[in-house]
Amino acid sequence: MTVAMYPYRVMERMARAAAPNISYEIQLWDAGYRCVAGVDEAGRGAWAGSVYAGAVVLSDDSHSLEDLLGCVDDSKKLTPSARERAFGVILAHARYAGIGAASNEEIDRLGIAPATRLAWRRALDGLRGVDYLLLDAFRLPESDLPQLALVHGDAQSLSIAAASILAKVARDRQMCSTATALPHYGFERNKGYGTPHHRHALRLHGPCALHRRSFAPMRQEKRQRSEE
Repeated sequence: MTVAMYPYRVMERMARAAAPNISYEIQLWDAGYRCVAGVDEAGRGAWAGSVYAGAVVLSDDSHSLEDLLGCVDDSKKLTPSARERAFGVILAHARYAGIGAASNEEIDRLGIAPATRLAWRRALDGLRGVDYLLLDAFRLPESDLPQLALVHGDAQSLSIAAASILAKVARDRQMCSTATALPHYGFERNKGYGTPHHRHALRLHGPCALHRRSFAPMRQEKRQRSEE
């Protein structure tokens, strides 16, 4: 599949977009890879909740790609409502899509880097016939598949950006669903990240069942409470 085979409107949209686009995917399709999966995660630096991962294999249909290029970007650059809209478009137009997670207990037991890779592998488990991985920043040594880790990959590769949106939306939904049962921490607003409100709530109420107790803020809170 070469660049010249795509309709003008697709290439024009790629040219206008600062990022991401399908230039890496086209190179790999041209090299003979038929099922290139973009992989990214969300929640790596949060204090509470699971780390989530998304994996997306794009369709090479020009109409699907045009729709995705019109709404998919690095998830950090999109508003929550824009991410929700893009989430639906990705599921509708991707060839394959998967979501995986590693719990806060697994993060505490394994460490955040191995737990993140576990979430990646779980996201990939539901995808058939993957023969190449495009990853954001880090390689997946547990996989024998050929792979390329791109620094700021979610700002360059459409499939990685789409994966980042799946991971971010799925994780945000999980954190919001716990907010009613754990109202002190404001998870519906901070999504488990270390905001001033979250830090204050942690100081008042201590860690809850979703907190990553191996992370420094929780260890410090436990030490302070033991000293009081």
